[in-house]
Amino acid sequence: MSKRKIVGNFLFLVFLFIGMVYYVFHGKDMAKIMDQISNANMFYWICAVICVIMFIGCESVIIFYLMRNIRQKIKLTHCFLYSFIGFFFSCITPSASGGQPAQVYFMRKDNIPVEISTLVLMIVTITYKMVLIALGIGVLIARPQQILHSIAPAKGIFYLGLILNIVVVGFMIFMIFDTTLAKHILNNVIEFLSSFKVIKKTEKLNIRVHTAIEKYKDAASYFRRNKVVVWNVFLISVLQRLFLFYVTYLVYKSFGLRGTGFLTIIFLQGVISVAVDMLPFPGGVGISEKLFLLIFTPIFGHITLPAMVVSRGLSYYTELLLSALLTAVAYFRMVLDRREEIK
Repeated sequence: MSKRKIVGNFLFLVFLFIGMVYYVFHGKDMAKIMDQISNANMFYWICAVICVIMFIGCESVIIFYLMRNIRQKIKLTHCFLYSFIGFFFSCITPSASGGQPAQVYFMRKDNIPVEISTLVLMIVTITYKMVLIALGIGVLIARPQQILHSIAPAKGIFYLGLILNIVVVGFMIFMIFDTTLAKHILNNVIEFLSSFKVIKKTEKLNIRVHTAIEKYKDAASYFRRNKVVVWNVFLISVLQRLFLFYVTYLVYKSFGLRGTGFLTIIFLQGVISVAVDMLPFPGGVGISEKLFLLIFTPIFGHITLPAMVVSRGLSYYTELLLSALLTAVAYFRMVLDRREEIK
């Protein structure tokens, strides 16, 4: 990703943030909100920050586990850096699209072949999204009344998010296990769009499709030979998601609230993640805050707005800040390594 794109995405994120702040706080009593926040128990916030670090750390463990499984020598500390890099660029790009390309770039600087890093990150993506799909479908099958009642104002966007995740993951799995048919379909789509002048550089796009398909062949082979490994990655991904969703419950406890179990709050936070995961907003800024206010009002009551500020501050903005710092560390480490090579 070019520096211009990074700056552009960051400015877009700032624009969304300013718009969100104005929309959420316009006409509200800021002194009262700050007073409510200051009365919360900060011990739970410290626990929440630990959960955010564990959330990012779980991906590091997954990358390390997969790399070692395919006999790729790598340090766990480097995997932590890759994860923070991925989350930073995911936080500032629409639909989290910039995370994996940035990770591939930094892995390449550590002499990890692109085909290896692409395979590993593809498995990470599929299992990561499969957890959201499992949660969404689980809610629809079990139909717990309190959760259904809370998500009623946002059920449309929840269904949209679930469908988009199913389509994307389904297409990725389809490409993995039937690469020939996938290539044929994609070539036909490109040809169809080019006939309407929607796409002009068809030859270049066909080459990119062919390259992507070849990478999916590697993934297909890995999936078939390492089902247990993929299942283990899925289980770690479940734990990873739980760490992040648990932040909202810790915020609930920090305000001294009682009466709602942690599973209910975890599932409701999961519903928000399902809804915003595929939307073209960096970090879901704006829409995540709106959904929090819609979904959690029956549970948090008059504390909902302060709780949203703290919850998003811990789960997203803390993640963004930590990831930015570690990305800078990774960048300067790479620059220093280059200087050492020149010497």
